Amino acid sequence: MRISKTVTVAGLLLASLLGANAAHADDMLGSYVARISDRDHQASDGYALDGAAQMVRQDRANWHKFHRRDRDDQGDDWFRTNDERADLQRMLERPGAMSSSTRRAIVNGEPLIQVDVYENSVRVSILED
Repeated sequence: MRISKTVTVAGLLLASLLGANAAHADDMLGSYVARISDRDHQASDGYALDGAAQMVRQDRANWHKFHRRDRDDQGDDWFRTNDERADLQRMLERPGAMSSSTRRAIVNGEPLIQVDVYENSVRVSILED
């Protein structure tokens, strides 16, 4: 009986330490809010975008590079350059970055989104559809 309690406590301690390390590996840096408007559904050279990740990336290009900002848009400190926005798009295309309903809302409408930025990932949620 004593051995199983020791093993259980050791297992819980190990799981707790591993969980703490995993959480620490992707610390939250901050977040911003943006309206994904019709102008964000178009690439800089005018062609229609078809993916939610592209549209969120275009929103950041419109904010930083072209200064075409929607009333609800906020600035960010992470996606100022084209390379940083390419990284954003890659992170947005990973599983877990956006739910399928969030992707649909972005592609089919003009939602207000919140983008939570972590060291190694991003997460997008809808604030207003």
